[in-house]
Amino acid sequence: MNHPTLGLGLLLFLSACSSQNIQGVQTFSFAAGDHRPGKLIYAQEPPVGGPHNPSWQNCAVYQAPVYNEYAVHSLEHGAVWITYGSQVDAADVAVLEGLARGRTHVLVSPLAQSSSDIVLSAWGKQLKVDGVQDDRIGAFLKLYEQGSTTPERGAPCTGGSSGTA
Repeated sequence: MNHPTLGLGLLLFLSACSSQNIQGVQTFSFAAGDHRPGKLIYAQEPPVGGPHNPSWQNCAVYQAPVYNEYAVHSLEHGAVWITYGSQVDAADVAVLEGLARGRTHVLVSPLAQSSSDIVLSAWGKQLKVDGVQDDRIGAFLKLYEQGSTTPERGAPCTGGSSGTA
């Protein structure tokens, strides 16, 4: 039996997973390799590129906010940084933390001032979602962790800073 609704749903899912077609992804342009010491100001919160500290944030799960300047360097290395606001409950935080398991270039941390419940950031790309049930989260991770927008693909996401802000 033919199910036109199922076919349309599959088509929409495949479209959402294809490159450059994840609905809601914002794109920004930054030059890579701009290393600067100290506290920096970013136009996006969380930032998705631009000048950053010479050290990077180790890809891991953090219980406290991390320094933007280190996290941006991790993005340059191909990390996806998942941030969440204080309104996200413990069960959903556990789901986000689980997304980092088994991945070399995923960073998860709370964000003190978040414009959305959950924000996924990669170098020059950002997606804001309202909850962990959003299918675009998996598509974003698949497309942008060590993805084609990564300026320093293959660079480590270990051996840097594990400090929190």
